[in-house]
Amino acid sequence: MREMKYVADSQTENSYLLMPAHINGYGRLFGGKLMQWIDEMAGIVSKRHAGMETTTAAVDNLQFKSAAKINDMLVLRGKITYVGRSSMEVRVDTYVEGLDGRRHVINRAYLVMVAIDEEGVPVEVPGLILENENERAEWEGGRKRSELRKLRRNEGY
Repeated sequence: MREMKYVADSQTENSYLLMPAHINGYGRLFGGKLMQWIDEMAGIVSKRHAGMETTTAAVDNLQFKSAAKINDMLVLRGKITYVGRSSMEVRVDTYVEGLDGRRHVINRAYLVMVAIDEEGVPVEVPGLILENENERAEWEGGRKRSELRKLRRNEGY
């Protein structure tokens, strides 16, 4: 039987202050920079869950909901939502945090990360202990997204 871990064991949060180098020609956060931060977050979350190196296999969903501007405080929160044999789905939510501490979502992404050994061969990851209805709902959504990814892969996408 494989080891089991809780969602909270690998949940991670990082904060950034948006500076001129992060801004595009329209005065908003450059989407490519945010994508880099999202990928880094998913890497940290998946390494914590797997206890080993991981690699990005897919960015399954990346939705830009609203913009962020210079001097905004950005917060990225990542957590495991679903695990397979060697793969893990990581949800990363990005928020702009106001001076009053309130946060509003500007982006949500789901990434698939795969645990690998020193030769880059996929290896088994710990299972996931679900503690509440939100975690069970995320798991079910992750299971459905996994099935859709397999279908798309079989269709050549």
